[in-house]
Amino acid sequence: MDIEVRIRGLMMDPSTNMPIVVLKDVGSDTVMPIWVGIFEANAIAIEIEKVSAPRPMTHDLTRNLMRHMNAQLERIVITELRDDTFFAVLWIRQDGELMTLDARPSDAIALALRADCPIFVSEQVMQSAKLNMAGPPEGPTAEELRGWLEGLNDEDLGRYKM
Repeated sequence: MDIEVRIRGLMMDPSTNMPIVVLKDVGSDTVMPIWVGIFEANAIAIEIEKVSAPRPMTHDLTRNLMRHMNAQLERIVITELRDDTFFAVLWIRQDGELMTLDARPSDAIALALRADCPIFVSEQVMQSAKLNMAGPPEGPTAEELRGWLEGLNDEDLGRYKM
């Protein structure tokens, strides 16, 4: 079963200065962080903040290609967590046929924002990620991070915003 999530925030990990995308279960208070690279975080931030680039960025190009090929991104699903690496799948419909493509979660999220489609996390990944939220080895413990993420309010998100 897949759990629908929304982006709760995009911020810098205060202990490692690495970008984190915080996903929140729409049906509960469960949060799941995903550490991403700075360029991937920038692609997500640009769309969250609705900043227009003078030329199409890679995710804009991908969205435009899908549109011109009469394809629609229906959903993305973060499907797996293996060796502290998340994996995702794009669900694309073209001419009535549904296909899946592997993607990095950061790319999938950036594309989902541009295509205005829902983001899901498999139940198994959500359970693993919320129990194993250690992030980079030099970061806070899982319990410290869980408490920090669950206690965030809108003012905090503004302070740590990219």
